[in-house]
Amino acid sequence: MEAAPVAPRKNIFDLDRVSLEDFFEGVLGEKRYRAHQVMKWIHHRYVTDFDEMTDLGKVLRAKLQQHAEVRAPMVIHEKPSADGTIKWLIGMDPKNAIEAVYIPDKGRGTLCVSSQVGCALNCSFCSTATQGFNRNLTTAEVIGQVWIAARQLGNLPHQRRRLTNVVMMGMGEPLMNFDNVVRAMSIMRDDLGYGLANKRVTLSTAGMVPMIDKLGEVSDVSLAVSLHAANDELRTELVPLNKKYPIEQLMAACQRYVKRKPKSSITFEYTLMKGVNDQPEHARQLARLMRQFDNATQMKDAGKVNLIPFNPFPGTRFERSSEVDIRAFQKLLQEARVLTTVRRTRGDDIDAACGQLKGQVMDRTRRQADFRKTLAAQGVNDASA
Repeated sequence: MEAAPVAPRKNIFDLDRVSLEDFFEGVLGEKRYRAHQVMKWIHHRYVTDFDEMTDLGKVLRAKLQQHAEVRAPMVIHEKPSADGTIKWLIGMDPKNAIEAVYIPDKGRGTLCVSSQVGCALNCSFCSTATQGFNRNLTTAEVIGQVWIAARQLGNLPHQRRRLTNVVMMGMGEPLMNFDNVVRAMSIMRDDLGYGLANKRVTLSTAGMVPMIDKLGEVSDVSLAVSLHAANDELRTELVPLNKKYPIEQLMAACQRYVKRKPKSSITFEYTLMKGVNDQPEHARQLARLMRQFDNATQMKDAGKVNLIPFNPFPGTRFERSSEVDIRAFQKLLQEARVLTTVRRTRGDDIDAACGQLKGQVMDRTRRQADFRKTLAAQGVNDASA
């Protein structure tokens, strides 16, 4: 008679507070509050060895050793920038790796977190898109990026906060990995996790309309939308997802999101590319769209615009707008009473700026191979492509 197969150990990084409580009660036969002790050991003290969790009894520690593990992704490389930005290349499995970026600023420290290995979308101006797509990240792989950064920075939740904000703006489209991302964001905001306020966790989407509605039902994080153009023809060229969910549908979903959350607002990200979307008529189209959004939600500044200077990468056909054109674009929006900021480029000396993130992707699409052919035709040697 064959022995019954041994169930694989559960990685506790995959579990938020409720699911960890269920695990303690249903699998280990323990009180639910024991889960709280373990969460503090992992996310506050960065301890992954059950034997070091000294307020747990020996019997419980033995059960945990048998049924669970605390396994974070592995840091392959850490690269600091001259401006204090830090980029990590993090291994997800033997063939795939992603990047996460920490950006310090006055009074805040923001971590940019990835949600997929590569990206399933194919935005024409994004370096990540050229690597194609392999798979979604697990909850453990998403929250593991936060754990790695917090541990490396010496972050102490509720005491010494080096990590004050998390943005789901790294590799991938977060709403295409909905359940894992939402569970990871729950841990980020939990007092037993990283204790971040709802407004300090931001999810950025290219416009997955049905999932924006679902997010509004189950979570309470800040929303950012990668807009990049205020007319459908141009936006479809830059963000192919627009063909499925055009601007009218996208803005309607954003209106519903804001109405569910009083006093909230949505940030519309707009990457400025020379001669593509940075002309005065583009600014006027965007201003008109933002006024319509405010009127539809009956809120002032329901939509904020964040202008992002394009960050070049080898092989791209796009160029960064001039500083004069960026400021002229901002001025037109401000004159139309649209709340507008310009994102300061950080980490571009280590290819850590917005739109530049690349990992190691075993591509399941043809995009990576096609991009390599494009580079070769241009005589560009890019070892990371």
